[in-house]
Order: sequence, then C-alpha cells, then structure tokens
Amino acid sequence: MSELRRFAQVDVFTATPLKGNALAVVIDGAGLSEADMAAFARWTNLSETTFLLPPTDPAADYRVRIFTPGGELPFAGHPTLGSAHAFLASGGDTKKPGEVVQQCAIGLVRVKRDGARLAFAAPPLKRSGPVGDAERAQALAALGVAPDAVLDVVWVDNGPGWLAVRLADAARVLALKPDFVAMRGLKVGVVGAYPAGSECQFEVRAFVPDIGVPEDPVTGSLNAGLALWLQASGLAGERYVAAQGAALGRAGRVHVTRDAEATWIGGDVAPLIHGQVRL
Repeated sequence: MSELRRFAQVDVFTATPLKGNALAVVIDGAGLSEADMAAFARWTNLSETTFLLPPTDPAADYRVRIFTPGGELPFAGHPTLGSAHAFLASGGDTKKPGEVVQQCAIGLVRVKRDGARLAFAAPPLKRSGPVGDAERAQALAALGVAPDAVLDVVWVDNGPGWLAVRLADAARVLALKPDFVAMRGLKVGVVGAYPAGSECQFEVRAFVPDIGVPEDPVTGSLNAGLALWLQASGLAGERYVAAQGAALGRAGRVHVTRDAEATWIGGDVAPLIHGQVRL
C-alpha cells in the first residue's frame, strides 16, 4: 500500500536554479522495494533519483540507494551532494559536527561543509591506468576524434566504470558530437583545459547512454576520478574549478580542493521542490 513520503528536488553543482544537475530525493525511503525505487527513477526520468534509508553501518548517518532510469549505481557524485543536502535540510542528525557520513554500495563517503558548499571526499580509484586497445579505439570512434587529437585515454573508475579521454583544449571538448550507438558498453568522460587565466581550468563532458543518460549535465563521480588522476599526474593543482554542462545549456561548476586528508569535490546545491510523494 502506498504512503506519503517526504520528497525534495534539488539542483546540484550550481547556486543558480536550473543551471546544474537535477536530483530527486525520496527522504523517507524505508519500506520501498528495489522495483519500487527503479520504477520511480524511470518515472522522474532524471539522471539520478535517490532514496534515503536507515544506515546499517554504525559509522554512517544515512544510507542511500542511487538509481538512473536504466538501473542502480554503486556511487555517484551529484546524488551524494544532493542527498546530503536533503538529509540536513530535513532535520537529519549527524554523528560528527560539520560532517555527514553517507553509506552507499561502495562503502562510506565523507561529506563536509566547504564554506557555503558541500564537498565529498573523492573515493579511491578501483581501476586506473591506460585503457586497452579495443576500448580505446571504440571510445575514440564513438567520440569522432582522430587518435592524434587525443592526449590521454585512461581509466578513472571509482565505481561507475569511467573511462577518461583528455583532449588538447576545452573548445574541442565542447565541439564533440558523439555517436551513442557506437559508445555502447562504455561510460566516457572527456576533459580539456581552458587557457591560463580563465574562470575555469577544465571543461568536462560525460556520456553514459547505456543507463538512459546520453549526456549527464554535471557529474561528480567523473570529476572525482578525473581530479585524482589529474592531480597525481601534475596536470592540475591542489585547487581548481571545472565547468560542465555548457553543451546542454547548463553552467555547472565543480570545485576541487586537495588537502592532507583527501581530494574534495565540492559544489553548491540549489533547493527547488520540497513536499511529499505518494509511493
């Protein structure tokens, strides 16, 4: 039997509503079946919909399940920030002042306040290093770029399965017109640098057609994987801002900071809808 549950919809990685990546959050997710969650995520048709649940790990403040229209994800970045925001805004208590600990399929993820923003600790890469010849060839063909136009193709997989392609500059990233059929089986992120002195250091795009999201507006998990790789490779400093979403009419901003504890992936969250949903 369905019941009324607290619900929020927020815009993540932007302080300006409608310019980031929308997230639906069912705050009272306990009692819903996996089929119920998947059906609601298909209905919202957003890149992700999350369901907050009581934690099973005593160190966590809440547990989250993350669904796309095409299935469940073990971890995702903009749902982490948006879920933490909804948890706090709905009166959720935390075990540590100034920090939220989220439990998800990859384990515990720390979320802290970074001024007015929230920031999550980038999870370690489960797979890194060069991509095999077959997957590299498929990714470049799907993107429509020649091999000599590509600087790097590497794994930056922190759970979802990201493969990263680095191009010479941000303009080439923005000009891409991918073939999503040819991309089948891959989750491809693309990054290119802006000229020195620009507002943002990188432009990022994320393509995930297999899960019903041909292009994701702003992608925390991809930016987290990219940050660990770019910083470790000396291609980015300890602090930078990445832009994402311009190709879709958005203006997402991802604020990356590395300190002695972790690399933190931060962003603003703009609340848009708060109410109830019958599920």
